Amino acid sequence: MREVVWCKSSVMYFGKLNNLHSEWPPQRAATRIGLNHRSDRISSMLNERAQILLRTLVERYISEGQPVGSRALQHYSGLDVSPATIRNVMADLEEIGLVSSPHTSAGRVPTGLAYRLFIDTMLVTRPPDDAHIQKMEHQLQPANPSRLIAQASNMLSELTQFAGVVATARRSAITVRQIEFLRLGEKRVLLIIVMPDGEVENRVLLMEKDYTQPQLTEAGNFLNQHYIGCSFSHIREKLRNELRQLHQDMSALMAAALAAGDEAAAKKSEDYVISGEHHLLHVQDFSADMNRLRGLFSLFEKKTELLQLLDASRRGQGIHIFVGSESGLASLEECSVITAPYSADGQVVGTLAVVGPKRMDYERVIPIVDITARLLGNALSQN
Repeated sequence: MREVVWCKSSVMYFGKLNNLHSEWPPQRAATRIGLNHRSDRISSMLNERAQILLRTLVERYISEGQPVGSRALQHYSGLDVSPATIRNVMADLEEIGLVSSPHTSAGRVPTGLAYRLFIDTMLVTRPPDDAHIQKMEHQLQPANPSRLIAQASNMLSELTQFAGVVATARRSAITVRQIEFLRLGEKRVLLIIVMPDGEVENRVLLMEKDYTQPQLTEAGNFLNQHYIGCSFSHIREKLRNELRQLHQDMSALMAAALAAGDEAAAKKSEDYVISGEHHLLHVQDFSADMNRLRGLFSLFEKKTELLQLLDASRRGQGIHIFVGSESGLASLEECSVITAPYSADGQVVGTLAVVGPKRMDYERVIPIVDITARLLGNALSQN
């Protein structure tokens, strides 16, 4: 066992990695690219006392979900200062835009800018212990790659109690490794499509004409001989000129096969699995605002905008954290999104993420996202 300290962008990550996980270099920056300079500039405006009080306020608000008053800050900060002095510091922080007062008589709550400063300059995270990591690893060992993606999404959700998202790299076209037709009965044909990664898609075709098994075998052999490694769109284009090589009554079979193939390819290219959206219904920060929840669930359903955010994260390195408006999406104004790319055989193949409230336990969630990405990449590389 060796002690590893990860420190980048002032975010520190302490953990022990055994030999099994020694290929995981702890070098990810828990921050969104391009925001460090702003955090450094704001941090330089605060003296040590103000930084301690701000960190204490963020930690207490994350823990309790209630505005934090001056007496609580005095108690938890460990500073030998009066409540009046703390109130003066809070007034200064409010003027900078780091805290706000939800009610005149209540304490303060952190703003999105305060969370960003906390993440970039104050946060110390600790990964789960080795036993927990091994338990996570055992959940990501099925032979079917598509199940790995779904299990990783579910694991993120269950461990964080927020929404877990796993997106794979966008592919311009799904190609075919093998096609086979089997006669099931009169006017019923089973289409078997084998994808390049070994996954099999089965579709039952209901035909207007009955086909014998020799006819179906001839059609399958024709496609396998001429179009293996091609996308369905490419097959359709070339078939227009080559159907004359088959009997004319095969055209209907080919058209049905291509339509079913398009459906299978579309399903495989969705590249997006989300789990645990229902957990967000029980988050205190969201439960009182149904319009905000509707917008968030609409974002999950439409997929496009969230996928664009994950694609942007994949182009960078390491963990990215988008706090509130940093995502550029109105539906995520009150959310934080923690993302990490995952790799297979040395190549980045996708991105995973946790979507939750800004008031989340970053110290706990960041390592879960990081370790899940590493474990998923490890499991995919073994398939």
